[in-house]
Amino acid sequence: MTEALNADGFGLYVHWPFCQAKCPYCDFNSHVAATIDQTRWLDAYLSEIKRVSSEVPDRVLTSIFFGGGTPSLMPPDTVGRVIEAARAAWPRANDLEITLEANPTSAEAGRFRGFRDAGVNRVSVGLQSLRDEDLKRLGRLHSAAEGRSAFLLAREVFPRVSFDLIYARQFQTLADWRAELTEALTLAADHLSLYQLTIEPGTAFGDRFARGRLSGLIDDDLGAEMYDLTQELCMANGLPAYEVSNHASDMAQSRHNLIYWRGGDYAGIGPGAHGRLTLGGIRHATETELSPIGWLDRLTRDGTGESQRSVLSLREQAEEYAMMALRLTEGLDRQRFSRMNGSDFKADTLLHLEELGMIAVTPTRIRATVEGRRLLNAVLRDLLAD
Repeated sequence: MTEALNADGFGLYVHWPFCQAKCPYCDFNSHVAATIDQTRWLDAYLSEIKRVSSEVPDRVLTSIFFGGGTPSLMPPDTVGRVIEAARAAWPRANDLEITLEANPTSAEAGRFRGFRDAGVNRVSVGLQSLRDEDLKRLGRLHSAAEGRSAFLLAREVFPRVSFDLIYARQFQTLADWRAELTEALTLAADHLSLYQLTIEPGTAFGDRFARGRLSGLIDDDLGAEMYDLTQELCMANGLPAYEVSNHASDMAQSRHNLIYWRGGDYAGIGPGAHGRLTLGGIRHATETELSPIGWLDRLTRDGTGESQRSVLSLREQAEEYAMMALRLTEGLDRQRFSRMNGSDFKADTLLHLEELGMIAVTPTRIRATVEGRRLLNAVLRDLLAD
């Protein structure tokens, strides 16, 4: 059983909820705080690692991911102590991937070297744009020049570096995106995360949109052209898509995110962190308190930061596996889906979607095509219809 569970890896996600400012497009669980009790936060993370590892002590840890928020605002010593505790709590892979998300405004040589010395071997830099005007619209605190400098510094310090860009931004043209992505591809990252701007309810952009005060949004047709251009340019530069929004050179894929998309187990600690844990052969979904102070108080009171733990039915597992695995270019394992679902996908649905060019089907796997990944929600709706 343990060998089977470890097949897709086992990850630890650590959520640091604090940012210098809340970006208007962001719907992540992030907060601005005037003061942070660093000792209390470190003690809380260490307590959660001890608790979770007591439940799943024999899993082989393949990834640690510090997300947020802005984890590069954490003291390097705190990051190091968390890594040390995780390494002591679980057996670990020889090539353990340890990623930390960083914003250019918190990038400086001493801090980056501190993270490297603490054990971080992969950093993801939130550039978001290489254009000053767009950075201002996105509410970012750094300039384009500061973003480039932060990335170049990260490349000097860490063996593996990724960065994020948002496209399909306000007033952006196809030519604008071609020029910006071409420039980004010269920075020599081994991994890129390229996301289309989405307007989420509950964000500042969402509120402006609801009031009709968010101008310059592009239409779906232009968004589709930008997506296709992204695939074309990244492929031509040796960074093919391995997931809907993620591109990497050979062997540089994010191992942590592959755990999610392949349906592996992962522990989530920190405010708002989710997890998936298989206990006694039964898969559970875990959630934690969203509020940073609420999470700390719950942990102090109850000895756990979890706010909810629920058993996932086999049908729920099958649906989740399909929704995640079809984001990957490698697609899903039909036998694995059938074991969870009790049956394979409907033959007439597969044939219909294949004829439309949305999926590629073999006896063992189903993959979404480039066109299918662009319209993945519709593909999944058809595949999972009762």
